[in-house]
Amino acid sequence: MFGRKKSPLLGIDISSSVVKVLELSQKSSKYCVESYAVEPLPLNAVIEGRIENNDEVAGAIRRAVKRSGTKAKEAAVAVSANSAITKIVSFAASLSEREMEEQIMLEADNYIPYPLEEVRLDFEVLGTSAADIDAVDVLLAASRTENVDVRTEVLEKSGLKPKLVDLEAYTVENAFGLIAQQMPNHGQGLTVAVVDVGATITTLHVLVDGKIVFTREQTFGGRMLTEDIERHYGMSYQEAGRAKKENNLPEDYESKVLEPFKRSMTTTVTRALQFFFSASTQYQSIDHIVLAGGCASISGVDAMIEEDTGTSTSIANPFSEMVLGSRVKIQALSKDAPSMMIACGLAMRSFD
Repeated sequence: MFGRKKSPLLGIDISSSVVKVLELSQKSSKYCVESYAVEPLPLNAVIEGRIENNDEVAGAIRRAVKRSGTKAKEAAVAVSANSAITKIVSFAASLSEREMEEQIMLEADNYIPYPLEEVRLDFEVLGTSAADIDAVDVLLAASRTENVDVRTEVLEKSGLKPKLVDLEAYTVENAFGLIAQQMPNHGQGLTVAVVDVGATITTLHVLVDGKIVFTREQTFGGRMLTEDIERHYGMSYQEAGRAKKENNLPEDYESKVLEPFKRSMTTTVTRALQFFFSASTQYQSIDHIVLAGGCASISGVDAMIEEDTGTSTSIANPFSEMVLGSRVKIQALSKDAPSMMIACGLAMRSFD
C-alpha cells in the first residue's frame, strides 16, 4: 500500500456517486494541476465504499480520464477507513528493511484479526520511537484482499496501470499539508477536524500537528438532500438530482428543504465531534474545522457549523496555492475543490 512509484501518477478517487481523476506536476516549489475531471456514477455502482459493479465504475474512470485530457497511464487509488486496519508498532532500529519485513510477517497474527492469506499487508517506518531511542515506530496497514483487488481490477479495466493502493485517511493527511499552509504556524500545535461529507458517508478525520489521530465514518450525505427534494416535490430521483445540480427548484426550496438539511448536517458534525471527545482521553477540544466533500460548498453551512460548535470553520481548497495547467478551467475546479482532497492526496504520491 505504501509502494514506490514514478510520476506522473493519476489520483483516482472512487466515491459513492462520482469518480474523480487528478494529475499534478511540480514546478519549482509549487504544484500544478495538469488535468482533472469528475464523472458521475450510476446509482448503486458503489455502495458505502464497496464497488458493486466493476464495469460501470471502470467505464466512469475511462470517461473521466478521456475528458481530463491526461496522457498518464499509472494510477493510485484508496480503500476506505472502515475497510482497513492500521496499527503502530515498534521494532529495533538496527533491523534492516528485509529483517523488519520478516519480523512483521512473523508477528502479524498478533495485530490483524484475519488470516494473512486473506489480506494485503504493508508497512512504513515512521521514525524513532518516542518511548525508546533504540527503536523505530512502524505503521502497519492491512485490508482484505478483495477490497484491494477490486480497485486494481477496475483501474485495469479502464486502461490504467495500478501503481499503489493507499488508505483514504492518509491521503487526507497528505493533502491536509496544503490546507495547513493557510493556518497559523502551518497547523503545528493545532488540533483540526476535517469533516468530509460525501454522497452517503460522512467521515471525521482529526489531525494533531498535521497527523491523523482519529477517523470515524457515519451514514449521512448529499444523497439524503436529493431524496428530500424527491419526496417534497414528487420528482423522480434522477429529476431531483438534476434540479439540485442545476439549481432549478421552486422558491420555497431553501426554507422547506435546504435549511433542514443544513441543520441535519450541522447536527451530524456536532455529534461526530462529541463522539471523538468521548472516545479520547487526550483531546477534549478542536481548534479548527475544515469542511470537505461535495456538501461543503452548500452556501452558509460553514457559518452554521461554526456558530453551533463555537469553532472556526473553513471550506477545504487544496488547490488555493497551486498553478493551473492550460487544460484546467478555474471555475469548475473551484466548485469541485472541497471534494478533491482524496484525489489530491493520491496524486501527490507522485512526489514521495
